Amino acid sequence: MKAKVASVAFTMVVLAASVAQNQPNAENSGPLILKYLGAAGWEISDGTTSILIDPYLSRINGPVPPGGHSMPGDTRRAYGWSDIASPDVAVIDAHIKRADFILITHTHYDHVLDVPYIALKTRAVVIGTESTENVMRAFSVPEEQLVTVRGGEDYEFGTFSLKVIPSIHSSLDHKRYFSSATAPAGMKAPLTLEQIHPEGGTLAYFIRFDRHQILVFGGMNYIEREIVGLEPDVALVGAGASRKEIYDYSGRLMRDLHYPPLVLPTHWDNFLAPYSASQQTNLDALQSFYKRSRPLRRRQR
Repeated sequence: MKAKVASVAFTMVVLAASVAQNQPNAENSGPLILKYLGAAGWEISDGTTSILIDPYLSRINGPVPPGGHSMPGDTRRAYGWSDIASPDVAVIDAHIKRADFILITHTHYDHVLDVPYIALKTRAVVIGTESTENVMRAFSVPEEQLVTVRGGEDYEFGTFSLKVIPSIHSSLDHKRYFSSATAPAGMKAPLTLEQIHPEGGTLAYFIRFDRHQILVFGGMNYIEREIVGLEPDVALVGAGASRKEIYDYSGRLMRDLHYPPLVLPTHWDNFLAPYSASQQTNLDALQSFYKRSRPLRRRQR
């Protein structure tokens, strides 16, 4: 599992998930490409369709979430909740060349700040809660690019299908975090960080390509009854420190999913730090996640 840590170690390396070797008729199945963007962000492609998950590349020196910490010595501008922050267009353009769909797990700035720009640039369809879509509308993302979901939907998109899974946000601030806030309709850009930060409910996504199934989380929590029996080939699992607030977090998850062949950590880094900053402390903290997420047995097909 340590080798997999190196593969996703924050440097935007393209990872070819060789999950096909665990599947029947693998010779007829193309590679599944996963690219880690930092925070909870991913680019997933089967070579035909490109799907972005919570793409956040700007990595501003923003408000510190409960339990988080800013980077010591950061000389960049510090943003407060009442400030307006713009996406880092140069970084986004360097790494996001296309997107057909953008899936948003919840409406916090480290998940949605960059999404209006990316959606307008690529004309990708944005799938998310009403809160997320209201933020998109504020930036004039066309209605034909918006698909509003609440969890429970199971949609066919031709090249892939998508099961929208009700979920729950990470247990921040020593279990004291709670939000029922939703971004309201009728807002107009520019928006402050506070305006784009109402959680609006949290979702997970189960993406089915022809021969690959990927379960995506955008935080360190889940509703157990919603994931039992899904059996993904790849699971992108929240691996930040707040997972330790959840009883038997990794054990229950792995058992419920019947031990996915490939488990990759997400939302484990300090997203307040720029890409150039070291993430060694966070990488070191991942070792306990891998120990608890290591399959105890190989899934039988």
